[in-house]
Amino acid sequence: MAIFKCKMCGGTIEFQPGSTVGECEYCGTKQTLPKLDDDKKANLYDRANHFRRNNDFDKAMSIYEQILNEDNTDAEAYWSLVLCRYGIEYVEDPQTHKRIPTVNRAQYTSVLADDDYKSALEYADVYQKTIYEDEAHTIDEIQKGILAISQKEEPFDVFICYKETDANGRRTQDSVLANDLYHQLTNEGFKVFFSRITLEDKLGTAYEPYIFAALNSAKVMVVIGTKPEYFSAVWVKNEWSRYLALVKNSNGKKMLIPAYRDMDPYDLPEEFSHLQAQDMSKLGFMQDLIRGIKKIVESESAKTVKETVIVNNAANANIAPLLERAFLFLEDGKWADANTYCEKVLDIDPKNAEAYLGKLMAEVKATKRTKLADCAEPFDNSDNFNKVIRFGSQELEKELRGYVKHINERNENARLEGIYTRASYRMKHSESERDYKSAAEIFDTIKEYKDSAQLARKCRENAEICRKDDILNTAKGKMNGEERAPYEEAIALFENIPGWKDAEEQKEVCRRKIEEIEAAKEAARIEAERKAEEQRMAAKKQKKKLAIISASVFAAVCVCVAVLLVVTQVIIPNKNYDSAVELMESGNYDEAISVFTALGDYKDSAGKIEECNELIKETEYNNAVKL
Repeated sequence: MAIFKCKMCGGTIEFQPGSTVGECEYCGTKQTLPKLDDDKKANLYDRANHFRRNNDFDKAMSIYEQILNEDNTDAEAYWSLVLCRYGIEYVEDPQTHKRIPTVNRAQYTSVLADDDYKSALEYADVYQKTIYEDEAHTIDEIQKGILAISQKEEPFDVFICYKETDANGRRTQDSVLANDLYHQLTNEGFKVFFSRITLEDKLGTAYEPYIFAALNSAKVMVVIGTKPEYFSAVWVKNEWSRYLALVKNSNGKKMLIPAYRDMDPYDLPEEFSHLQAQDMSKLGFMQDLIRGIKKIVESESAKTVKETVIVNNAANANIAPLLERAFLFLEDGKWADANTYCEKVLDIDPKNAEAYLGKLMAEVKATKRTKLADCAEPFDNSDNFNKVIRFGSQELEKELRGYVKHINERNENARLEGIYTRASYRMKHSESERDYKSAAEIFDTIKEYKDSAQLARKCRENAEICRKDDILNTAKGKMNGEERAPYEEAIALFENIPGWKDAEEQKEVCRRKIEEIEAAKEAARIEAERKAEEQRMAAKKQKKKLAIISASVFAAVCVCVAVLLVVTQVIIPNKNYDSAVELMESGNYDEAISVFTALGDYKDSAGKIEECNELIKETEYNNAVKL
């Protein structure tokens, strides 16, 4: 049995080696599993997932990439990279108690177009693929909502990144310094993103759309810190690491400025090593910082002013061939060349809508204007699109918005069809109540599409069938043995599904079996009582018999004792007495004395002894006289 930490809650999932899908017994989430070939790989996954669950997405990504360096066919590692790239955090829904994804690192690119997502699908088995697709579409819907909100936000000039509270929930010194900087910059006329103030009216809503909009629009980010650990705090790093990625792709149009105080600059994050950090404790720091920000923010405006020239008729005459070259390059798929020629047009006429249209087509790789309708994603969030709408005619605006509408409708239909297909697949392969309910929930998200509402009802009907069958089978499984309790439990289960299949018949079988068990117990009780009575009577009879025998023996003993007493006390003494008298009469006085002495107090033995002694004296006297 292998062990894996749940991606959602961190609980332990036990599964058989080779399994690719498991269910967490703690949060109930069905999820994909990695290929754990050895302990080293298992430990890498545990560490990476730990960092990801704690929103330290950059550390987690480095470990997942290490896993892929050793096995580039691991679908779970590719999917985990996707979760990190989009900053996916699973939180518990207070109503359903299910773990749902939240996006903390929104991107303009749809998760469905992400290369790592495509690799995950390529190497996943059919069970993993279903879960990946469900998750990806859920994340994509969340991200679309974020982008929709973010597009409504006004652009920012400066983004202040800092740590608001310490480990004890108290406001940090960084927050105070950031507050000072915010007021200084706003007084200078800059639009500044400072979460403490900017987001204070957004309580109870997700912050990510507003953070995403600010990160992408701000030309400067100032990262403030007074301790090394504050620079590395999870959410602080989440902001500045995302902005650094934007800086790298901005062609110098964005800049990140680290600002530190009361710490060694060598303790700044390694990622800042190529940046010019500012010491906030130095005199004049604020003025220098504001002056530097002004140069960066106002440089684009300065360029525009500097390059504005009075265009004469001859210059205007040069625009047409440049545009023609640009659109020829577009037809040939030479996107960079087309973009270059459009820029040449804009050098002459900065408000030329056709040039911005050409740049838009190069951006989305459309060879013709009509091909804009075939774009994979709507392009109305493009700066070039906005410029076309701003400087173009109403007819051109109507045309482009028509393409965008077509793309949205096509993508929406594709999305609905994709959801419908996945739900239908889930329904077809469902084998349990949980599976059918899951399919029904997917159909519920597209109730108005095709027959989704009817199929959702069918799934719930099948789920109810599975539920009742599970109860029926569980109850039947208890119908064995010779104890009453399991049959009573089975009856209780059958009563939860009245009228279902043979539930009523089986309930009667249980009742009869209980009666049989009780009858058998009663018969056993009566038989035990009968045997006990027999044993009692036998014991009583034996006792009586023993009493009679004892009485007989006692009587015999008494007779024997009486006889013995008569013999010893009467017959023998009397016989000995007679013998002694005979000895005395025959003149054997000494022997007679001996016998009378042995008789003790019998009759007049003592007198006879005296008489014998007198006779002995008399005999001795007579013999003496004769002499």
